[in-house]
Amino acid sequence: MMTNASRAVLVIEDDSEIRAVLRAGLELEGYRVIEAGTGARGLTELQSHRPDLAIVDLGLPDCDGIEVIRKARGWTRIPVIVLSARTQEQQIVAALEAGADDYVTKPFGMRELVARVRVALRHGVRTPDGNSARLRLGRWLVDLEKREITGAGNERLHLTPIEFRILEVLGSHAGMVVTHRQLLSQAWGPGSVEQTHYLRGYMKQLRGKLEEDPSRPRHLLTETGVGYRLVLDE
Repeated sequence: MMTNASRAVLVIEDDSEIRAVLRAGLELEGYRVIEAGTGARGLTELQSHRPDLAIVDLGLPDCDGIEVIRKARGWTRIPVIVLSARTQEQQIVAALEAGADDYVTKPFGMRELVARVRVALRHGVRTPDGNSARLRLGRWLVDLEKREITGAGNERLHLTPIEFRILEVLGSHAGMVVTHRQLLSQAWGPGSVEQTHYLRGYMKQLRGKLEEDPSRPRHLLTETGVGYRLVLDE
């Protein structure tokens, strides 16, 4: 079993004080930390050290962090968490669609960031098709390989093909934010990326089937103006 001590986190952040806070907090949890103060240095460290996860600031002195993420995504699928003072929805969406897995805004709490790191690393290893084999959602166990959803006493839950595909996409990024465009493109195809009303309707149906209280969902969460996040039970 891989321990935190064997996990390396690359921090690409130009503010030395923030880097120091991140190093202290992550090392306290047992992670090995690699630092870079520019985008160019970050890409070099990414290639030479092959970390397990990267935390990327967007306001870097030599380039935009989004460009760093795009370049990194050309050859690596490690989890990427954006840490940025940018809070506008379009900026968050742009970072996620460039390939980031999650987004934390400054000022940030170290406990929340460490929790996001844990989630990203836990779900960073997938089956060959990109999905976790099984998802636990309350009383339901979702088997993505068998395309079955079962509960206690062999109870079975039926999803439509589109509902199941949405769940597959969210499951392949469990714990992470998936944008509207990403969900629409992967569930319906590239020609449907603007049809967000489709998505709202299907998410309502999914919550009605999978959540104990659809009006207060625990698993299928809305990231307002951005997309959705699937939260699994341990």
